[in-house]
Amino acid sequence: MSLEFALMNVKCGGCGNSIRRAVLDIEGVSAARLDVESGHLSVDAPLGLRAEIAARLLKLGYPEQGSVEGLAALSAGAKSFVSCAIGRFTDEPKS
Repeated sequence: MSLEFALMNVKCGGCGNSIRRAVLDIEGVSAARLDVESGHLSVDAPLGLRAEIAARLLKLGYPEQGSVEGLAALSAGAKSFVSCAIGRFTDEPKS
């Protein structure tokens, strides 16, 4: 099943690498595709993994659009800068 996510704070390929790597590390996820420009993430995984994937994305600083506000949104933005920097220095994950 394809799970769809509209993410906040996606800025570049480094963000994309971090997002795909984190999602592909979840057991049961077979593929992850991200459109960096729109922040749209498509994940091939069972529906039962949706909450776990969303929680992992939030922890990295890439929450779903409209899911956080105020200080939580600021915190997510700061976390995404760190995740982005890490993603810039790592190879693109397979799949």
